[in-house]
Amino acid sequence: MAKNTICIWYDKDAEEAANFYAATFPDSSVDAVIPAPSDYPSGKAGDVIVVEFTVAGIPCIGLNGGPTFKHSEAFSFQIMTEDQEETDRYWNAIVGNGGQESECGWCKDKWGISWQITPRVLTEALAAGGAEAKRAFDAMMTMQKIDVAKIEAARRGEAA
Repeated sequence: MAKNTICIWYDKDAEEAANFYAATFPDSSVDAVIPAPSDYPSGKAGDVIVVEFTVAGIPCIGLNGGPTFKHSEAFSFQIMTEDQEETDRYWNAIVGNGGQESECGWCKDKWGISWQITPRVLTEALAAGGAEAKRAFDAMMTMQKIDVAKIEAARRGEAA
């Protein structure tokens, strides 16, 4: 296990979530599934309590801790994409598996984890600063899933 990992609290579906992430994102895997050695407040001995997994190269722990704590947009995974095809693939996988769309490239998976599916062209436009960044930002603010062609047109100062 890595010295520093992200621990994500799930009600009871950490293993299902980890398997979904491993099947969806490159450089992702389910590394260990650990059963509870005894009963605990929201489960019993033998239930999966911890899942060690990797999402796009980032080590994580899924803790099946029960319904006490809920997720918020204060934590999200940001996945950088190279083109519209990759953007669509990840967005559609998350939203199509019981998730929900949000604004500006954000969506949530069915477990309530927030994801930013961010085409590289958008971050490059924002980093460029000035009028180019403003045009790309203004275009982004009208979107749910990011439209790469519209961001590229905004960068150039053209209407898409």
